[in-house]
Amino acid sequence: MRLENSQPRAFIRPLEFHGKLPGETSFAERPARQGSPVKHGNQPAVMVERASDRFETGFLLGVLVGEGHFGGDGRQPQVTLKLHVRHEALLRYIMSICPGGRLYGPYNHGGRHYYQLMYRGKALRDELLPLLDSAQWERIDPPSFARYADMKSRYPTFFAMPIT
Repeated sequence: MRLENSQPRAFIRPLEFHGKLPGETSFAERPARQGSPVKHGNQPAVMVERASDRFETGFLLGVLVGEGHFGGDGRQPQVTLKLHVRHEALLRYIMSICPGGRLYGPYNHGGRHYYQLMYRGKALRDELLPLLDSAQWERIDPPSFARYADMKSRYPTFFAMPIT
């Protein structure tokens, strides 16, 4: 459940499960997301949002539902968003809404010029999944929700254990 709150986010994003990979695009500073984390027992922190955060969350979910890929590499789940390089600003905006994703590229393969944004590990489980789980989008777009549910069912231990 999300409650309105105007306090700024009060914690620093932890390191992801890997360092910088070849082809990964980095940038110096990510804007902090508004809101404050709320933790319930062993559950991951859930963002308590201001009203303006609802737009950002809805925007993020709309892009992911329409353009995202819900899958994995056989060892761990991942959510991938691959967009043309002209949409770099959009990808960076998404990273400011939901921190922890990794931006790779730019790539130029087969006449396509694109960036790839990936959420895996702690960023996927603690940042992105709470937003996706709270969205109740199974009635809006059953095919994409089925892919999301399939991803979660193929990696049950990932979602059950803490990531260090």
